[in-house]
Amino acid sequence: MEWLPWIERPDAERLAEIRTLPLSKVVRDEVLAMIVGGSLQPGDRINEPDVARRLEVSRVPVREALRELESTGLVVSRKHAGVFVRELSPVEIRHLYQLRAVFDGLAGRCVAEQPKPIRMALCERLEASIAAMRSASVQGGLQDYYRANLQFHWDIVITADNPELESSYRSLIQKLHVSRLRNLSQASSMQASIAEHEAIAEALSVGDAARARTLLESHVNDAWSRLNKEAS
Repeated sequence: MEWLPWIERPDAERLAEIRTLPLSKVVRDEVLAMIVGGSLQPGDRINEPDVARRLEVSRVPVREALRELESTGLVVSRKHAGVFVRELSPVEIRHLYQLRAVFDGLAGRCVAEQPKPIRMALCERLEASIAAMRSASVQGGLQDYYRANLQFHWDIVITADNPELESSYRSLIQKLHVSRLRNLSQASSMQASIAEHEAIAEALSVGDAARARTLLESHVNDAWSRLNKEAS
């Protein structure tokens, strides 16, 4: 199953929290997990009765959950046809990468301006992600590489301590998730990406806000270029 840093298997504490949530929110999270996990692919129709039966709920919270997911751009409702997992066009993907470059750059600048102890604690986590990327590149583990890559960027975003940025970033990455592995399909792409991550971590460690922002924006734009090149 594919993975995103903010979607985790529920432990006992999380299960207790889930029981206090509106049913539509629980259904939303389940359908979201199916989409990002690959059980539902772009273009697939989401069958309301099947979802309701699987989760042992009525169709009302399922409809509410799908409406909320539609507002995030992950699914689309088609008149007289149903609700489908959204397929992104190349133009939409390009626009999302442009926006992601801004988000990542902003997060990097904010983190570089944090006190040194916060930056050092973050850099330890970033080094662990880089080590995981190196290991995955040697072993050809695309999914492991992707996980470490996402964790690297998510750790920067949450350390920026901006809840609005976190929320917007989650939504954007979830929409880009459908094109997640194509730009990591060659070892050369992995090696170039690892070098970029190392430079980003170094800029953050010394608190160079301007360089961190520039490197992160360039990294995202380079990722788009690799994606676009291999898709053509």
